[in-house]
Amino acid sequence: MRSGSFSPLPTALLVIQANLSMRGPATKRLSWSAPISLSLICLAVLLLPRIVRAQERGIGNEVVADLAGGRVIVQVARDRIIFAAIDQPLETNSIPPRVLSIDSTHIGVLLGASEWRHTDDPKPVRLDRDFPHIAAQDPHYEPYPDEISPDLDTIGVAFLERLRPLVSQLEHKIDFNTDEPIFEVVLIGFGPNDYGPEVWTIEYRIKQEEIATNGDFWQTRILRPRFEQLYPPEKHSPKTLVEVRYPESIPGPSLQQLIEGNDPEIDDLSRGDAKFLKVEEDIGRGQANKAVPQDATDFLRAVLPLIAGKSRFIMGIMTDDGFDWVVPPDEPVEKVKADKNQPPEAPSLHHRPNP
Repeated sequence: MRSGSFSPLPTALLVIQANLSMRGPATKRLSWSAPISLSLICLAVLLLPRIVRAQERGIGNEVVADLAGGRVIVQVARDRIIFAAIDQPLETNSIPPRVLSIDSTHIGVLLGASEWRHTDDPKPVRLDRDFPHIAAQDPHYEPYPDEISPDLDTIGVAFLERLRPLVSQLEHKIDFNTDEPIFEVVLIGFGPNDYGPEVWTIEYRIKQEEIATNGDFWQTRILRPRFEQLYPPEKHSPKTLVEVRYPESIPGPSLQQLIEGNDPEIDDLSRGDAKFLKVEEDIGRGQANKAVPQDATDFLRAVLPLIAGKSRFIMGIMTDDGFDWVVPPDEPVEKVKADKNQPPEAPSLHHRPNP
């Protein structure tokens, strides 16, 4: 697994970590977050929308963040990465999870505060738009043994610099739980040096300090991101589906748990197609990576309506040859600025799957 380093963060941070039980032990990153009681988890769902409205108490041009809530599901099937994102709004008119082409080998699914706007300006600032080009890393670099890999750190800092001026405009006390990222990127792609498929989360937290005791003025700053590797798992560990939720307290079992628990709807679907049955068996045995790529893609496409219900969802695939939408988003994806140094086979969010 790729290594990472993590500086201890102050215990007084007002953040909530979406630390999923289904993520399991498959990480090289140190995890130090304290257990959260069920009551606090429930409270988190109630308080999260207050983040985006807390700034409306003041007068004048203030900043408001809109949160994207939902589930991201990823399966690695041989040389293909299959992913889906299900929109589960945190409040009325919430924004959906959005996909961004980050570099030539990675995409990101954005959760949490991925859209910001000023109360005096209706045009939002979207973190999936105008993202700076991330130059390809030297494939022959040597990873630092006790630090996050340079390519990942570059991606993390790029989002950090975009968030910094926005977060600094939050001038009122924000009331929410103490261990939740305000913004999260699910990074999906292929590592350098033939590392293979990988899935990471990059989480961003904030810290507030009271500046004026009688003026309700708080200084808010964004902290350096926290990285967690979700795939590949530790050696000899089961290779299961990866699922990330924002916030973590979204109810219901994961898709992996439904398959392992012989969910009737999924079982009925699989019994009607021998290829689906084989994919379901591979996933249930912890060998999701051995599934036939196209069969795994078709299986997830058929299962998504069962687990999403009336919620919107998107779905795509990645290989060494590029990126294809299976279920594209409703809105067009912003065209990424061309890079003369980018190879022709680099992933693009503008390809459509062949019929």
